[in-house]
Amino acid sequence: MSEVKVNEHEYAAVDLLPLAKLPVDSSPLRPYVRAAGEEMVREIHKLVPEYSRPADSRYGQRMQWSVNETVRYFVEAIGNPQMDWEPLSEIYVGIGAHEARKGRTLDGLQTAIRVCGQVASRRFISDARRLGWSLDTLSQLNDSLFVFLEKIASAAAQGYANTRDQQLGERQRLRARLRDLLISEPSASEDAIAALAKRAGWEVPRTIAVVAISRDSEEVRPLLPPAVLIDWHCPEPYMVVPDPERPARQGFMSALTEGLTAAIGPAVPLTRGAVSLRWARRLVGLIDEGVITAEPAARCMDHISVLVTSVGEELVEFAFKKRLGSLLQLPPHRRNQYARTLLEYVRAHDNAVIAAERLRVHEQTVRYRIRRLEELVGDAVHDPACRTELLLVLTFAVEMKRLDSELPDPHASSSSELWPRHATGDVAWQPA
Repeated sequence: MSEVKVNEHEYAAVDLLPLAKLPVDSSPLRPYVRAAGEEMVREIHKLVPEYSRPADSRYGQRMQWSVNETVRYFVEAIGNPQMDWEPLSEIYVGIGAHEARKGRTLDGLQTAIRVCGQVASRRFISDARRLGWSLDTLSQLNDSLFVFLEKIASAAAQGYANTRDQQLGERQRLRARLRDLLISEPSASEDAIAALAKRAGWEVPRTIAVVAISRDSEEVRPLLPPAVLIDWHCPEPYMVVPDPERPARQGFMSALTEGLTAAIGPAVPLTRGAVSLRWARRLVGLIDEGVITAEPAARCMDHISVLVTSVGEELVEFAFKKRLGSLLQLPPHRRNQYARTLLEYVRAHDNAVIAAERLRVHEQTVRYRIRRLEELVGDAVHDPACRTELLLVLTFAVEMKRLDSELPDPHASSSSELWPRHATGDVAWQPA
């Protein structure tokens, strides 16, 4: 739906509401204002998903208050020519402005207003029977309702338009286009990026990194320097950071992401922003699963082994069955203990002393576990030909906590999954 254009004369005309002339006593309706508002909010939740929030959340409470106030104003206006409409208009100007700041169209709000009108009409029919209204009175009440809804929709459109005008100056529009261009696939040419950057007043860097932001951070909006290009409004927010590895920028990335659950993609050339974003979003998925912590923001370059193995989860599963399937004979605690010991032992190039220091156990404990592992998995412990594979398999199983729960017997069925499939390990994962 295109943006609503507000005509000031039309907006003024709807102030002449026929509600004040209705020959209806509104006092029997007042005890039902809250119930009507609650019914309207329930219907909004069903039909406008972006407005469906918990009733006890700040957003949910604010929405319920706005709907209740709207119903109250309508009821109070019946037969009341002195009703002041300015406070209600201000509420809807603010709601329209909020929609613009969220980057949404007015479609959802208009649907919500229409839903409220439908609920009100149904309740009027019930009230007409209860209160003995004539059909003519019921018709006038419904006509007045739609004029009322037009008024509040116009107020919302005014707030929306004003905020959009403030937000979308020429430079902001150009920077939004540049931001999207930097993470596009197929990638744009360096010349195209440079030309748009010049128009947007954005100094072209040597490299960029893309920071993916978890949807759990929706309410946190840190103040960012103008050079950082941010998209808060897409389903998976992100920011493009120029020259992230410059010496003068030590600590800069941490400051940018303070208070956010975020992942920092690798620094890449200007034309490879989509690659940085893809891996950053991958890492955010692992953070949301609880596999990796993000305090401060996690960097892809610090989690390469987990990222790489998480992409090939099904293949790693088969490799685990082949090399280390006998570990599953052990109870979960012992299984995880032995796998972690073998991982540190391989990382330490078969040095039990170093492995023991990393595990904070006695070196004899490490040697005992390695002997037990030799009994369980055979030559795989020391075979140089499968060392890289062993590191990948163990890193994935240990770091992603795949051995912490009861797992099926790998020999029970050749098609059974070794560990539960996670969203980030789906083989059908596609680039962002």
